[in-house]
Amino acid sequence: MKKKNKIIYWISTIWLASGMLSTGALQLFKMKAEGAVAPPGVYGITRLGYPIYFLTILGIWKILGVVALLIPRFPLLKEWAYAGFFFAMSGAVFSHIALGDSISEIFPSMLLLVLTVVSWYFRPADRKMISVINKGTE
Repeated sequence: MKKKNKIIYWISTIWLASGMLSTGALQLFKMKAEGAVAPPGVYGITRLGYPIYFLTILGIWKILGVVALLIPRFPLLKEWAYAGFFFAMSGAVFSHIALGDSISEIFPSMLLLVLTVVSWYFRPADRKMISVINKGTE
């Protein structure tokens, strides 16, 4: 893996993990995010039309996803974490769009969505699934 790709991977992954961990904790403990444009707490989730218990589910899965991304090995678990982050953040983006929210309210979810894709794309070989088809033909 090229040094440039490794740097891109780790910067995007650390930033993604920080964002998911912080919003996951806010959601899990139903805390208020003072000054947040698109609060991930009770106000934000009910405004989007989701039940409050959804915060607990999102919070737990985001925190577990961060753990899965940062621990070594377990590439299948990492794929599931990336998929979960992708579905959660794309769902958030489309939920905000459906309400007609401004770009400043959509941006946090969009940023985490982009970071998910960048981190996934630039992940090192030891964090990828090994294709059985390709392995047999080499």
